[in-house]
Amino acid sequence: MNALIDAAFNRSKVAQLLLVFLLAVGAFAYMAIPKESNPEIPIPVVYVSTGLDGISPEDAEDVLIGPMEAEFASLTGLKTITSTAGEGYASVQLEFEPGFDSDEALDQVREGADKAESELPQDANLTVTEINTALFPILTGMLSGAVPERTLNTLADDLRNDIEALGGVLEVDVAGKRTELLEVLIDPTVFETYNISFDELISSITRNNQLIAAGAIESEAGRLVLKVPGLIEGFEDVMELPILVRDQTVVTFADVATVRQTFEDPTGFARIDGQPSLALEIK
Repeated sequence: MNALIDAAFNRSKVAQLLLVFLLAVGAFAYMAIPKESNPEIPIPVVYVSTGLDGISPEDAEDVLIGPMEAEFASLTGLKTITSTAGEGYASVQLEFEPGFDSDEALDQVREGADKAESELPQDANLTVTEINTALFPILTGMLSGAVPERTLNTLADDLRNDIEALGGVLEVDVAGKRTELLEVLIDPTVFETYNISFDELISSITRNNQLIAAGAIESEAGRLVLKVPGLIEGFEDVMELPILVRDQTVVTFADVATVRQTFEDPTGFARIDGQPSLALEIK
């Protein structure tokens, strides 16, 4: 060590040039290394969830979680399985070993979910969710004001479209927005008058809300694809649905029921200065 120090002092110019060279290389490396303010960190966790209306937690453990655990237990690189059962739902958390290949692990989980789904009840569908930090919101904007709820939803949708058009924005989710739906009010006396049951009414709507392919016609001019449009696209389509035909009289949906536009029941509330608000989560 002493010999190295003596050689450096004896060749001071060489030592200074070497120091400048190291500083220059370090500065260039610092500028060239990619840097991110919010780097993507792979999280070795995948969620698989499903639901079944009316099922108890005990039955969900046997009927839903059992087949899923049996399929996922043999996955390569799997560290732990954590299962949760509740009323009407069940979920499985799969944690993989550090350094896992997220694409390969996700493919394995999806293959296992397809196999497990064949052993579940018919109405139970599996949903595979990857934990990805790139999908976490970076910014959250609040939209609030003393306006009707439908107006606030429309403003939030317009603002979401404008923000998603900006460069570098992946997507924008609107939190707190209730889904619009049609509420049907039925008068039992009208049903008795026309001798119609509730099941017949629902069945009529289901049968009509379909797009039926009717084949194709080939001619010298070309090939024309035919279809029978029966999809319900608006409020008027529902009201004009024929429910019953008696002699020359056609009973429509508007004759037996009252339909109004409303929203799903709220599960929570957000307020800013006492006014309703929506959150725009920007990714």
